[in-house]
Amino acid sequence: MKAEDSIDLTRVGPGTVMGEYMRQHWLPAALSSEVATDGDPMRLLILGEKLLAFRDSEGRVGILDHRCPHRCASLFLGRNEESGIRCVYHGWKFDVNGKCLDMPNMPEQRDFKEKVRAKAYQTAERNGLIWVYMGADQKSPPALPHIEANLIADSEIWCLQRECNWLQALEGDIDTSHVGFLHVGSLKAEDLPDDHPMRPTVLHRAPEYEVRATDWGAMYGGYRPNDDGQTSWRVAHFMFPVWTQTPNTKFASRAIARAWVPMDDNHSMLFDISGGTDEGNPAYIATRRTGEPLFEKFEYAPRTTDWYGRWKCRDDAHNDWGIDRDSQRNHVQFTGIANITIQDQAVTESMGPITDHAHEHLSPSDQMIARTRRLLLSAARAWRQNGEQPPGSKRPEVYMGARSGSFLEDRSIKLEDAYDVQLKKATRWTGA
Repeated sequence: MKAEDSIDLTRVGPGTVMGEYMRQHWLPAALSSEVATDGDPMRLLILGEKLLAFRDSEGRVGILDHRCPHRCASLFLGRNEESGIRCVYHGWKFDVNGKCLDMPNMPEQRDFKEKVRAKAYQTAERNGLIWVYMGADQKSPPALPHIEANLIADSEIWCLQRECNWLQALEGDIDTSHVGFLHVGSLKAEDLPDDHPMRPTVLHRAPEYEVRATDWGAMYGGYRPNDDGQTSWRVAHFMFPVWTQTPNTKFASRAIARAWVPMDDNHSMLFDISGGTDEGNPAYIATRRTGEPLFEKFEYAPRTTDWYGRWKCRDDAHNDWGIDRDSQRNHVQFTGIANITIQDQAVTESMGPITDHAHEHLSPSDQMIARTRRLLLSAARAWRQNGEQPPGSKRPEVYMGARSGSFLEDRSIKLEDAYDVQLKKATRWTGA
């Protein structure tokens, strides 16, 4: 990869190629449960901008620049009261749209609150998730994207902060061959139930691939023979600009979407959203044939109020992500790390804050990663050069074409046909 390409892909602050492109999309910002009515304001760091989130007396969520436009004191110190956030320095008060409501330190005849606004971004809420739109045109934002998992009323959402660039975090989700090693490298086929979605991966750890560009981004299918004569498919997606759908779920009965939202160049926030008619995501509730869990749960570090204080894991680089060398040597876990999510966390954070792409040697197993990088570069530069709108902002329903998961099909069927067959049989959610 050229150095210029790497910079354009990974840097996300104001004025950068990728940062400005991402600002044309609605992005997940926080869980609805994180901000209470008239409760404490919360620091947010998104796309390199230091922001503040609060919920006013009417239940509306505001996301503002944390600096008061008077003297730049932080509104994080402010009082969330009576339908606005009041700066404790001089008492200036702002509503969720950034409108100045009060200047109590000014004589009435010198009041000019109608001329002052705090920088505020459009927000929306849907099924437990707060979204933010950070584009320049705050009066006419696009419609919320039709991300299927977020259209399920009782969907499960959890978050995790990752201390690395958003792109390398996202790319871990669209790399399917690592599963046979990083996650199940110590397992044998007989360790898993016959219908377990990871069993074919254990049988054949080196899949072949088909990759396709799509209206929403890109789709890939990792395929390998199953021991019953069928072909095992693991189908998943990249969706503009920060979304993945991973293939560890059961295709017919569960919708999943994972957003890798850049906090800044060196930190990202995962929003994992899933729901369905089955018992849950097999990747997180998987058991051996004996009923013993495949993976342990991870624990969050105590929450703090600083810019990086939310959704951090207890195990991180300071303790080598909790690696247990005896577990590794004795084939309990191939990595020696007990949780499947922290296994991913460890390898992506170990690459450094931003991967030095000059040291990579991509292989045929990295087709989806290479395709996704090219698509992102092309789309971001098209926006920068001629204002070409992202596909999801023009047609928010385009994302409904994507569904991921594992399934078995006749060995003669190609990716598109196998996908179409499974899509027709799957339970879908439209949010209607």
